Amino acid sequence: MQEFYVRFQGPSDTPFTGGVWKIHVELPDQYPYKSPSIGFMNRIFHPNIDEVSGSVCLDVINQTWSPMFDMINIFEVFLPQLLRYPNPTDPLNGEAAALLMREPTKYELKVKDYVSRYATKEAADAAAEESSDDEDMSSVNFDSSEDEAAGMEL
Repeated sequence: MQEFYVRFQGPSDTPFTGGVWKIHVELPDQYPYKSPSIGFMNRIFHPNIDEVSGSVCLDVINQTWSPMFDMINIFEVFLPQLLRYPNPTDPLNGEAAALLMREPTKYELKVKDYVSRYATKEAADAAAEESSDDEDMSSVNFDSSEDEAAGMEL
């Protein structure tokens, strides 16, 4: 199994704009035939992401994974789309799902509040420091607002 971290920035034109998250990625030995495990290290308010564990509820990762997908697909397409189009009918965070369905404006304000409090570069760095006891971990930087993965480092 391989483990590394990705610095992920919230997609533009969403309430997540300006947010920076440290995402833990675990590649199983059977990768790419078995899906990677993805988890947000710093807090995010989203119906399909568990606020405590950071686990992501994303069908393409959890159920419909294909060896044709790669890390670029996850960080350029799948995660930005999940943040842009949350699915409140299949929640990991019931509070976020209920707020999105009942009061979308308040949901957006709470997302922005979480971004300003928990999704700063400093918060992402702090999340990395708490979990970087293993020196074999690599760091991968990715800005989802860029058109290409020029910012990735292994």
